[in-house]
Amino acid sequence: MTAIKHALQRDIFTPNDERLLSIVNVCKAGKKKKNCFLCATVTTERPVQVKVVKVKKSDKGDFYKRQMAWELRDLTEVDAKDANKENPEFDLHFEKVYRWVASSTAEKNSFISCIWKLNQRYLRKKVEFVNVSPQLLEESVPSGESQSVAGGDEDALDDYQELNTREEQDIESMMEVCEYAISNAEAFAEKLSRELHVLDGANIQSIMASEKQVNILMQLLDQALAEVDNIEGKLLSYEEMLQSVKEQMDQISQSNRLIQISNTNNGKLLDEIQFLVNYMDLSKGHIKALQEGDLSSPKGIEACINASEALSQCMNVALKPGHDKLMAVKQQQHLFSELRDTFARRLTNHLNNVFVHQGHDQSSTLSQHTAELTLPKHSPLHRDLLRYAKLMEWLKNTQREKYEGLSRTYVDYMTRLYEREIKDFFEVAKIKMAGTSKDGKGKFATLPRKESALKQETESLHGSSGKLTGSTSSLNKLAVSSSNSRRSQSSSLLDMGNMSASDLDVADRTRFDKIFEQVLSELEPLCLAEQDFISKFFKLQQNPTLAQAENVDDSDGMVHSRPPSEHRHSISEKDMVRMMMNKIFQSIETELNSLIALGDKIDSFNSLYMLVKMSHHVWTAENVDPASYLSTTLGNVLVTVKRNFDKCISGQIRQMEEVKISKKSKVGILPFVTGFEEFAKLAEAIFRNAERRGDLDKAYIKLIRAVFNNVEKVANESQKTPRDVVMMENFHHIFSTLSSLKISCLEAERKEAKHKYTEHLQSYVINSLGQPLEKLNHFFEGVEARVAQGVREEEVSYQLAFNKQELRKVIKEYPGKEVKKGLDNLYKKVDKHLCEEENLLQVVWHSMQDEFIRQYKHFEGLINRCYPGSGITMEFTIQDMLEYFSSIAQSH
Repeated sequence: MTAIKHALQRDIFTPNDERLLSIVNVCKAGKKKKNCFLCATVTTERPVQVKVVKVKKSDKGDFYKRQMAWELRDLTEVDAKDANKENPEFDLHFEKVYRWVASSTAEKNSFISCIWKLNQRYLRKKVEFVNVSPQLLEESVPSGESQSVAGGDEDALDDYQELNTREEQDIESMMEVCEYAISNAEAFAEKLSRELHVLDGANIQSIMASEKQVNILMQLLDQALAEVDNIEGKLLSYEEMLQSVKEQMDQISQSNRLIQISNTNNGKLLDEIQFLVNYMDLSKGHIKALQEGDLSSPKGIEACINASEALSQCMNVALKPGHDKLMAVKQQQHLFSELRDTFARRLTNHLNNVFVHQGHDQSSTLSQHTAELTLPKHSPLHRDLLRYAKLMEWLKNTQREKYEGLSRTYVDYMTRLYEREIKDFFEVAKIKMAGTSKDGKGKFATLPRKESALKQETESLHGSSGKLTGSTSSLNKLAVSSSNSRRSQSSSLLDMGNMSASDLDVADRTRFDKIFEQVLSELEPLCLAEQDFISKFFKLQQNPTLAQAENVDDSDGMVHSRPPSEHRHSISEKDMVRMMMNKIFQSIETELNSLIALGDKIDSFNSLYMLVKMSHHVWTAENVDPASYLSTTLGNVLVTVKRNFDKCISGQIRQMEEVKISKKSKVGILPFVTGFEEFAKLAEAIFRNAERRGDLDKAYIKLIRAVFNNVEKVANESQKTPRDVVMMENFHHIFSTLSSLKISCLEAERKEAKHKYTEHLQSYVINSLGQPLEKLNHFFEGVEARVAQGVREEEVSYQLAFNKQELRKVIKEYPGKEVKKGLDNLYKKVDKHLCEEENLLQVVWHSMQDEFIRQYKHFEGLINRCYPGSGITMEFTIQDMLEYFSSIAQSH
């Protein structure tokens, strides 16, 4: 421990002008044994500072470093845990409690004793020592090392006092005079004693010689005292004279203070008057504008805006305590209230008239849009009304009831106007969708109709609410111009498979797509413009988090004022905008659903177009404002469109399941297989770069699985055409379709279709070809059976039934002409089974050729192995067979 102490003193404390007095090796209680040292130190300079320093070995372990230090004056308590038993644990209470475990009780006691001595010597605020043995607080620990550390060094430091420079010089000069001072100290001491006596006698003689001077000094002091008494008398007389002056000055000071208070009060009164005049005075021009200002001209509106803002400032001024009791202030406030109420009535009446007047102008221009698929623009009305936006904001802040009344009036008026416009707009859209016919040249033309005829015909499409009615006769008249030239309204994969491309009315579907897109394109800017206008005109966009005194009336969707006690459930201003838009455009969703129902009834495949268009417009609206009325409404309608799309797909699957095949004719390519091809081509064209591609992929999966299942179902039920032919031809067509379209989600089905086609092609070839050399085949089956029973191949010829003579008889029954004749009959049979659409005859014939050659080689191999050296061969060669197959294919 001594070596550690010297090392710490040298490396850590000496550079900092500190002296190490005590050290203890400790670790934190309750944690891993990471040892460190607590050191008690004092500074070598005055004033002395006492510290407790925590020293720890570095991570590398080659030197010590100073980790933490506490001032001893911050120590409040030392807890030794147990005063009677040896216990290495102790606590030091600084700003927080530090719990330590010493490496030995002796080190702990020595350290605590040192702390106690330093506390007694240097600190006014005494540290409290708890559970410490009284012996430690009175005397040092009997350890020699601790004794020297705790007491000896510090006492020696205080008892020793260095000589200053002058004292050193005097001692040196004196010892130079007496050179024997060192060799004969007693003689030096006697000499110093004699000189001291001489000096004492000289001092006494000097004091006795100065007695005369002392007497003279005493006389001078007596004279000085007399002069002081004289001066005190004069000062008393002066004080009596100044006393009267003081009273007069006090009176003057009191008078000046009263004058100053009066001036201060007058200044404050003037400030109050100026405050009231400046902030509660409304100019005559503003009063005239509020009472008589022209609300129809731009200058008049601007004057009214300025006047209303000035009035709001006057009414909202923060009055000081007591101002409201002044009669003039009460009169001004009463005047302001009357001006506010008067101007609010004028503004409300004028805006009501503006709504009616603008509505009349808007209705007059409505007729020109009736026969066109366009919606009237309301930008002139919005532009004229936005001039009053600041006045509406003033009305909102001052007269909430009138503001809400105006908002209800505007909503009621616009609801009627928009309902009429939207109803007429959708009537035209429905007629344009359903009222197409083909002329003699096969081109589409819109049937000419007058405005009254349009309205009369579309009344059968929807009732007053805009929904489709149960009557379908008028709709059929509009949708179908001629039973001979118009396709069925309910499209299906079967219809598409049975019709040519020209019969699919592609132009009609394209026309529907354009009309539907135009409808959405007209509605979108209309709703966005109206929502933007409502936000700006009614000032509902600034504070979207709180409405001061609103609540929703469920009966009409409008905002009504509520008593202060009922303001607990306030709504946001964004919700107010949404409710107003829901009220104004309440007919849009109904009309859109009606239009969608009509399009779906005209052609169920129109749901594909509608899904793509509606998804795109919903995505666009959400990018502009996800919480807007347009986004919400189109999202709701999109659900209906998606439901129709799913219903369309389910209908196609149901029609596949209900398909019936004629028993008298061959099957060929099933109509729903070609129908799926046409559907996929149409869908790929429609859904190119569409947002809802995932919905189409799911529909593809459902449709292709239904096609697979129903192809197999029809193949099993087919009587005229073999099952393998139905499967082979249809799956070949499906594989070709999927390969050309390259639909990524159907890659697994494409591979499955190829596998089924290949599998059933092979099955059909084997079953149809059968055993063209039947007797020869039976003969070699017997040979193979004997070999299987254990007869060696070269000994088979010794079997009576399978000798060489019997083999030659069988071979002679199949000359080349008979083989070619059998193959020709087989070709005719295959030709009857296969359809011309898929053109698989040559493929099947080539596969049969390969199978025949395989059987021929098999027979040759058995002859060579079982009848070696017999010279027996078939009546025809492989080359002859190739010529037979080729000539038969060419002849047909």
